[in-house]
Amino acid sequence: MQKLFFFTFVYFLLFPSISAQQPQKPNAVEIFNQIQKLNFLGSVLYVAAHPDDENTRLISYLCNEKMARTGYLSLTRGDGGQNLIGPELRELLGVIRTQELIEARKIDGGEQFFSRANDFGYSKNPEETLAIWNKEEVLSDVVYIIRKFQPDVIINRFDARSPGTTHGHHTSSALLAIEAFDKVNDASFFPKQLNIVQTWQPKRLFFNTSWWFYGSKDKFEKADKSNLFRLKTGVYYAALGKSNQEIAALSRSRHQSQGFGSTGTRGEEDEYLECLKGSVPKDKTNIFEGIDTTWNRVKDGKAVGELLSAVEKDFNFQNPAASIPDLVKAYAMIQTLDENHWKPIKSEEIKKTIAACAGLYLEAVSEFQEYCPGSALKVKMEAINRSDLPMQLNTIKTFPESTGLFNPLELKNNIANSVNWDIPLPQNTEYTQPYWLKEPGSVGMYRVEDQKNIGMADISRQIKVTFNISINKVSIPFERFVIYKYNDDVKGEVYKPLDIVPDVTTSILDKVAIFNTAKTKTIGVQIQSGKDNITGVLHLELAENWKISPESIPFTLAKKGERQTFYFQISPPKNAAEITAKSYAIVDGRRFEKEQFNINYDHIVKQQILKTAEAKFIKLDIKTGHEKIAYIMGAGDDVPKSLQQMGYEVTLLKPETITAESLANFNVVITGIRAYNILTALAYKQSVLFDFVKQGHTMIVQYNTMDEFVTPNLAPFPLKISRDRVTDENAVVQFLEPNHSVLNYPNKISAKDFEGWKQEQGLYYPSEWDKAFTPILSSSDKGEPAKKGALLIAKYGKGNYIYTGMSFFRELPEGVSGAFRLMANLISLK
Repeated sequence: MQKLFFFTFVYFLLFPSISAQQPQKPNAVEIFNQIQKLNFLGSVLYVAAHPDDENTRLISYLCNEKMARTGYLSLTRGDGGQNLIGPELRELLGVIRTQELIEARKIDGGEQFFSRANDFGYSKNPEETLAIWNKEEVLSDVVYIIRKFQPDVIINRFDARSPGTTHGHHTSSALLAIEAFDKVNDASFFPKQLNIVQTWQPKRLFFNTSWWFYGSKDKFEKADKSNLFRLKTGVYYAALGKSNQEIAALSRSRHQSQGFGSTGTRGEEDEYLECLKGSVPKDKTNIFEGIDTTWNRVKDGKAVGELLSAVEKDFNFQNPAASIPDLVKAYAMIQTLDENHWKPIKSEEIKKTIAACAGLYLEAVSEFQEYCPGSALKVKMEAINRSDLPMQLNTIKTFPESTGLFNPLELKNNIANSVNWDIPLPQNTEYTQPYWLKEPGSVGMYRVEDQKNIGMADISRQIKVTFNISINKVSIPFERFVIYKYNDDVKGEVYKPLDIVPDVTTSILDKVAIFNTAKTKTIGVQIQSGKDNITGVLHLELAENWKISPESIPFTLAKKGERQTFYFQISPPKNAAEITAKSYAIVDGRRFEKEQFNINYDHIVKQQILKTAEAKFIKLDIKTGHEKIAYIMGAGDDVPKSLQQMGYEVTLLKPETITAESLANFNVVITGIRAYNILTALAYKQSVLFDFVKQGHTMIVQYNTMDEFVTPNLAPFPLKISRDRVTDENAVVQFLEPNHSVLNYPNKISAKDFEGWKQEQGLYYPSEWDKAFTPILSSSDKGEPAKKGALLIAKYGKGNYIYTGMSFFRELPEGVSGAFRLMANLISLK
């Protein structure tokens, strides 16, 4: 029978904005592919460093053409990258990119894993990377994930033999995978893991090479490939009319925060692999050669394989339910096997296939999207069997409270059954939170105490329901997480995850508050209720030499979700100082000190993050002018908020509205990060902006990447952007023009102003520029020549054009004092 394809992504094509939570309802073609996949017991683990490093073409091919269980281990969650869709950076960006990877795997069919490594930013070599990461801990994670996943084959995205030619994280991922390959089967390495997993030895390890590693497509075409494996991945799946490359493009396009929207291609295409370790197959088109990928690899599994082969052969596309009796029999046979790896994997797969064949729809929906510990969760259960096969719902059990419900109920064909139920949530129910963010980590590592959580991609949700259903006298448990859904007048049925929240959360409105005088400043604190009828006292905790009035504020919130903002008067000390202010509420003698962050984007599942409610208060020796600033937002950043904190009047200006008249009331124009990469309208406004400068004003352009520019005329004089950057935030900064006004007015800039910078000094510096530009600063990473393109200033007419790759978009929201002082000088440049 012709091989058909299980397109998990069909749903995503039809409902892209609500795909993250909608239950799958597979059709006959998709069900048939599930059955085919039941009979393949082989696995591949693809290893790289970041979200978007993975080769989705190869992952899709292995999952859907070869039917292999395929995982992607991204050592980091991409926390150190940039964000094209919003202002979230660092850990919040890591949460977004985590979900983007999960959504990508839903499309290409793979599974997702992570280590505890934190993406601390660009690194130029693996030595630096492994020094900032805890190498031993990351290696332990890689070994643990291999022991748990038990891949037959490992594929590295990057080459361990070429350090310094790419991101240090990239090379490190390859080095760690190779070392893990050698150690994973040795019980003396990380022996505590063996309480949970067992040693394992993959058969071989490959490097997924491509033209990129040869410098050009032409060089790759001419290279000797006789030692390389060649996989023909340009498969066309007739069942849906899609190529493998088109599926891979849909998967890659989930990386929206990184601007990786991709267009699918068609036709023949090859992927090349170099075998680095393990047994080398003779057939250079078959990476599974010599590996038993049938049920014969499981003790007493042969009969299961034979039965599933018969199910595949006799599958009726007009009546998938005809396969249920043999599938149930196969499920029962699998439960008797004395095996602990493939048994649970195939048990879950076959349960999904049985439910799909029967049109068995099981759902548990909560009345609200958020609940507090100790409250009663109101849930509507739905169960419907849409086949002629008799079924009986024996029990419904809920977790974490193991309560049971129900007298046995016959599930008749196409008869809806529902019941409303209150599930008591224990007072110690954990809040919904990314598990890797529960405890503070280090610059290079997240802290995860529970070994069982390591490697897990997503939040571990607790609230679930198990429907125990008998089919042909075989009891099968079907587990469903409790979810929330509602009807939107535009989108229709919208699904969201159920979140457990604190009784009350607080938020200091200004995450960085600048005190540049001794004057008292009003600080707002917002408080939000997680349930009805909350009464308590709000506090703002400061260091002793800071004065606050009032000391506390009583509050009452009548309704769940209600928000109120209260204000404190804060007086700073006389001398310069930086403190961390914390807000908290006391309710019934309990302290609530969390701030709730909700991340809502249509292409990913809604995410809740709970962090300590805090802000940075800075008594800063800074002088600012009274300039009026027009800010043109690029990819998204929080710089305008920081400018307002400095006392400037800031107006967000859309590029389409830029005219000489609209700029007449401003002294300074600032473009946000990547503005010239994404704002097409800027191409038609450059003459207006340059005239603005010529008339005696200042224009500050923040960094742009080397991606396509909307205009070649980025500046009034020739300027060439490069990949130059200084990743060491502590690199010594030299003043090339110490007498220049930008280093002296209105603030005297010194080396101290470059202390305490976060993640990096800057990125995408120009490497070449016209003699009209004056380079102001110079610094470099260890062992590299000085980079002088961080800050370039050119007189143009009566005004100043400034281009800077310095990472103000990171430093200002982090409250780095020197960044504020330097920005004030740029704005007041004479």
